[in-house]
Amino acid sequence: MPLSFCGDKFPSAYGINASVLNNGCFVDALNLVPHVFLLFITFPILFIGWGSQSSKVQIHHNTWLHFPGHNMRWILTFLLLFVHVCEFAEGIVSNTTMTSNHLHLFMPAFMGFIAATTSVVYYHNIETSNFPKLLLVLFIYWVLAFITKSIKLWKFAEFGVWFQYLRFCITALLVILYGLLMAVEINVIRVRKYVFFTNPQKVKPPEDLQDLGVRFLQPFVNLLSKATYWWMNPLIISAHKRPIELKKIGKLPIAMRALTNYLRLKDAYEDQRVNPDRAPSIWRSMYRAFGRPILLSSTFRYLADLLGFAGPLCIYGIVRNLGDNNNNTSANKNTVSADNHFRVYFMDTTELLENSYVLSILLFLALVLQRTFLQASYYVTIETGINLRGALLAMIYNKILRLSTSNMSMGEMTLGQINNLVAIETNQLMWFLFLCPNLWAMPVQIVMGVILLYNFLSWSALVGASVIVLLAPVQYLIATKLAETQKSALEHSTDRLKQTTEILKGIKLLKLYAWEDIFCDSVEQTRGKELTSLRTFAFYTSMSIFMNAAIPIAAVLATFGVHHFLTSSIPSPSQAFAALALFHILVTPLFLLSTVVRFAVKALVSETARSQAETSAVATKCLQNDAVTVCFLSVSAQVSSGSFTWGNNQLTLSDISIRIPTGQLTMIVGQVGCGKSSLLLAMLGEMQFVGGSEFDFFGPIYQTFSTEPNFQDKRIGNRNSVAYAAQKSWLLNATVEDNITFGSPFNKQRYKAVIDACSLQPDIDLLPFGDQTEIGERGINLSGGQRQRICVARALYQNTNIVFLDDPFSALDIHLSDHLMQEGILKFLQDDKRTVVLVTHKLQYLIHADWIIAMKDGSVLREGTLKDIQTHDTELYDHWKTLMNRQDQELEKVEHRFTPHDLGSGRMCGCYLSSGGFFMVFLMVSSKLLKHSVIVAIDYCLALWTSTNKTKANLQTAQNVYYLHVFFVLCAAGITLCLITSLSVEFLGLSAATNLHHNLLNKIIHAPIRFFDVTPLGQILNRFSADTNIIDQHIPPTLESLTRSTLLCLSAIGVMASITPIFLVPLVPLAVAFYFIQKYFRVASKDLQDLDDSTQLPLLCHFSETAEGLTTIRAFRHEARFKQRMLELTDTNNTAYLFLSAANRWLEVRTDYLGAVIVLTVAVASIWTCQNDAKGLVGLGLTYALTITNYLNWVVRNLADLEVQMAAVKKVNNSKILSVSCPLAADASQVPENWPHDGEIKIHDLCVRYDPMLKPVLKHVNAYIKPGQKVGICGRTGSGKSSLSLAFFNMVDIFEGRIVIDGIDICKLPLQTLRSRLSIILQDPVLFSGSIRFNLDPERMCTDDRLWEALEIAQLKNLVKSLPGGLDAVVTEGGENFSVGQRQLFCLARAFVRKSSILIMDEATASIDMATENILQKVVMTAFADRTVVTIAHRVSSILDAEQVLVFSSGILVESDSGPNLLAQEESLFGVLVRTHK
Repeated sequence: MPLSFCGDKFPSAYGINASVLNNGCFVDALNLVPHVFLLFITFPILFIGWGSQSSKVQIHHNTWLHFPGHNMRWILTFLLLFVHVCEFAEGIVSNTTMTSNHLHLFMPAFMGFIAATTSVVYYHNIETSNFPKLLLVLFIYWVLAFITKSIKLWKFAEFGVWFQYLRFCITALLVILYGLLMAVEINVIRVRKYVFFTNPQKVKPPEDLQDLGVRFLQPFVNLLSKATYWWMNPLIISAHKRPIELKKIGKLPIAMRALTNYLRLKDAYEDQRVNPDRAPSIWRSMYRAFGRPILLSSTFRYLADLLGFAGPLCIYGIVRNLGDNNNNTSANKNTVSADNHFRVYFMDTTELLENSYVLSILLFLALVLQRTFLQASYYVTIETGINLRGALLAMIYNKILRLSTSNMSMGEMTLGQINNLVAIETNQLMWFLFLCPNLWAMPVQIVMGVILLYNFLSWSALVGASVIVLLAPVQYLIATKLAETQKSALEHSTDRLKQTTEILKGIKLLKLYAWEDIFCDSVEQTRGKELTSLRTFAFYTSMSIFMNAAIPIAAVLATFGVHHFLTSSIPSPSQAFAALALFHILVTPLFLLSTVVRFAVKALVSETARSQAETSAVATKCLQNDAVTVCFLSVSAQVSSGSFTWGNNQLTLSDISIRIPTGQLTMIVGQVGCGKSSLLLAMLGEMQFVGGSEFDFFGPIYQTFSTEPNFQDKRIGNRNSVAYAAQKSWLLNATVEDNITFGSPFNKQRYKAVIDACSLQPDIDLLPFGDQTEIGERGINLSGGQRQRICVARALYQNTNIVFLDDPFSALDIHLSDHLMQEGILKFLQDDKRTVVLVTHKLQYLIHADWIIAMKDGSVLREGTLKDIQTHDTELYDHWKTLMNRQDQELEKVEHRFTPHDLGSGRMCGCYLSSGGFFMVFLMVSSKLLKHSVIVAIDYCLALWTSTNKTKANLQTAQNVYYLHVFFVLCAAGITLCLITSLSVEFLGLSAATNLHHNLLNKIIHAPIRFFDVTPLGQILNRFSADTNIIDQHIPPTLESLTRSTLLCLSAIGVMASITPIFLVPLVPLAVAFYFIQKYFRVASKDLQDLDDSTQLPLLCHFSETAEGLTTIRAFRHEARFKQRMLELTDTNNTAYLFLSAANRWLEVRTDYLGAVIVLTVAVASIWTCQNDAKGLVGLGLTYALTITNYLNWVVRNLADLEVQMAAVKKVNNSKILSVSCPLAADASQVPENWPHDGEIKIHDLCVRYDPMLKPVLKHVNAYIKPGQKVGICGRTGSGKSSLSLAFFNMVDIFEGRIVIDGIDICKLPLQTLRSRLSIILQDPVLFSGSIRFNLDPERMCTDDRLWEALEIAQLKNLVKSLPGGLDAVVTEGGENFSVGQRQLFCLARAFVRKSSILIMDEATASIDMATENILQKVVMTAFADRTVVTIAHRVSSILDAEQVLVFSSGILVESDSGPNLLAQEESLFGVLVRTHK
């Protein structure tokens, strides 16, 4: 037909005789004028540019939303575009019914669409350039468009064209939208006053956009960029060129930071206290603080769910109308009579929806909108959940800072519980918030789905819906069982990790005692219990996956089977496939219902756990003023008849009456376990003060604390900042400099003086980056002495008047101890007139004390100066004098810095599958392929069945019976295969997890000791915790989801291509687009996932560090600084998580839009190519096209997740961890059972090194030790003494020479045999959780009498007898319920139990006071009178009478003789060592 604007059928079409406005074509032409005006004005401005008209306010992002009504403008513009599409479609369809082309029916709509698009682009450019005067063009456009559309609407009404016609409705909507946009423009003029006013409004950019560090722009970009996450494009594209770093993602906006949300939650909680009749609730607080965004998310979710039903409805309309002649409607049916001056076709409001092409476009738009709203709902909930998590973490941290010391030491609150609160419980609440909108959206979705099903298939549909609804409780039951099983698995996992941690901490002891297999079996037993829970968990997970996959099949089978029996017919293809799509929609909310309920239960449990943690925290009511002044009185602290407890109703300190003089050195001394450290902590306010007449620690004196019950929980508040060095060194995971300055301003001169006073400069010089070297977790890359001196340096550096030092010499040798005492305490501290309180066992330093407090059994034995004690307590003074006349020599172990271990690479997915077993892999692959083939066959059978010819009744009945039987068999096979596939994937994962953990444990526990020297403990533990958890519980569901999503997409593409082969043509560009989307996303996702993981670890470590160093933090009064650090770490982690979430939304929006394009392509191609007899196949193709929309993004997401998770397999499967082996070792059966029977040791030309890459630590050592001889080994730090002790056990590389014990070269013995026949006592006391009996005899081979005998030798018999349970008394983790000295005595008893012919004591009495050590030395010499004892000298005095003394220097044996003979030689090194410390 020829083109003409007004058509050529009527000659009067261009006539204006009646009136120019009565000509409909002229009115439509008039409507073109505003659109042409806008395009004519704006295009030059858009293309030429803004020139010099730029914003005077400099901002760093072009995302500043300047103008009021921004979101409203975008929403109205989107609605305007949609209405223009409908107007264009109505014009096109109307034009096809005419005998000639009438361009005026659709041309204004097309131009209106272009103009609306241009208007929003033009507005965006004006807004980002902050030049509002140019908005006047838009204002004129909206006015003109409103006037012209109003004229058209007026003429329609005048000639009787009302609401029954679609064109009238569209025109009315356009008038309303143009009017609203005009109102928005007027509001901008009113607020900004950019025209018609003399004083335009001055604006300032938001505070966030003034901060160059804020890179998370979602709150600031325009609505289109928000909906499509367009602002993420630069980040995701750049990730392909270089990895995303923390610097690139910047900081969070102020409204999303943890402090902001904590204050919001706190205010909401405090507001509830106004009503005293109603207890405050954290749930109500959460609703008040974060309820508004949740309601917004729920609104988006409602809209998305309602739009989701457009899919089945459009499929129903398209398939029903397919093949119908949509153009055979009489043109005269709705043509207004000639005298009405329009002479064009007017369509009914329902007629447009009967056109298949229109329905295809509507389906496309509905899918785009639905996915946009759905992703918006996800984002809002995730952002709100992150904000809630930040607030909760801040709240938990505040409570941790107020935990009482007894909560930690007595096990009431453990590090595991704190980590559980931080890493799990807060995440449970966050995930519950994510799923909240489902709670109220799902019922609406279910009701709507059932109503539509009934509308399509009548009562038979209700049967299918009943199958889904009735099986929902089963899903809930499975979800409940899953939660219970997961909790059980978590408990066993915690126990296993606890055991593993203890093993790794005490790995040196285990290897020396050959106990690896014993403890390995113990871990395997716990792992077995965990695997039992995991097996149950895998079964219930399989059932959940099976139910989710099988329920739609069962529902479809029930529906069509009942329909056949009720009606003896089959539904039409349109009804069948619309119902099939509805069944898929209904399954999702019912499946999610069980998940939401499960998370709701978890959230309640998590909140309960969080509340319990809060009640455990005893608030420290610090009595501090705004201006704290230091007490300059003669007494800094004083208490009279005071009693203190750790909160367990047992007095730890009783009848304490002491005074601490100001500006003087006070020493607290006493035997192990007498309460020295407790007294120090009491003065710091860490113990509960339960009685006393007068009490004053570093502040005003508070009289007569009551001992009534209601005062029992009063805590002491330290009133002045105190520098404190704990007995157990506590370091931050920061640089050496940061650990010493500890937040104080850096003063180079003071810093250098402290370094020199603590003799740290030589150690700093050895570190790879000097004092900028980062100390690992718990100072793992430093020796014990280095850690101790850094803690002391921290206390010295602080500019405080009071310094507390708790046994700072315990890990130092005598040289370092003397230097620290002279330069650090006596010179550096005393010269500043600082009050120093020192707990020590070094009685030789008592001569320097200004005041002495002697403790015994939790009470003060004596107090005064040394002269006072000499006068009034001669017996105590004589005892001290005897001990002070003895010299001591404490020596550090030789430790090596840790270096990272290369993890290697390989095809980890293949490794994972091979670990699962060939049969399970074959079963999974074959069953997956069969299952998806059968599902396609089920749907294809349904398509053929519903498309059968219905003309012959008999033939139809026979065909129905045949198809029903085939359909039933296929459905049964599909359900069976669903069960097999779900089980195969989960149990494949379980098998792989079992094998990988078993191999990991054996590799680690039998690795050479050097591996533990160079690998941080945290890194090894991470393999057993996070990585093992990923393998156990995360990889199987990810693998199942990936294979299911991929096969569903492939089968959908195959079905669509077979039905409409022309679909393959547009599939090529769509596949290319999908390839690039997933390519860029996977790289960015991996980087962001790594950032999320790497920023979460410091946050967890900070919580752990804080919990471990509570006493130090509170003593230094640095709570505020640590809070700030926690907020920064939380914000950093939240930033990474939010960017990761935004990246996921970026992917899903694009894959969803691609899926919508696929649906549109398939629909149009089907309508164009398929005939009326292929309606069932068209319905099948459209149904599969809808599934692609759901699963495309899951393919990419799961692939990215699996790549990240496979890194755990790579780490666990590290092949570079090799077991220790002795290739020339003799068979254990060839070694005599009583070997070593004499204890003779011959050392021939021994050369030892820790690693082939390192220098030798022992060089050509030759020595002979007679049977039963008592040998002492001494030398300065690093001389090789401890290396010799390790060489006896073949723990180091003996690359030259040999050690022969009782005629057998130890290098030719199996390690298990060698190490099980010798005994050693180490300096570091290691106890394991369990019982005293287990710690003494884990092999359970000794009688009780033998154990009691060993305890009596170790001076512990009375202590153990006083404990409940005796030998079965509980030992907590690390032996924390005993003092350090008592732990050392238990280690001595452990060595006595073995009664080997050779005993090696490696600095075994470092933490024992001198009096106890003297007793032990005598007992050891008596108990081992006929055995060989090799003592590495902790105190030189202990080896003065040794039958043979070996003196080492720089790895060389320089002297060997008896002690008296060496002392007689004037130039002997041994004599120098002794004389130096007289």
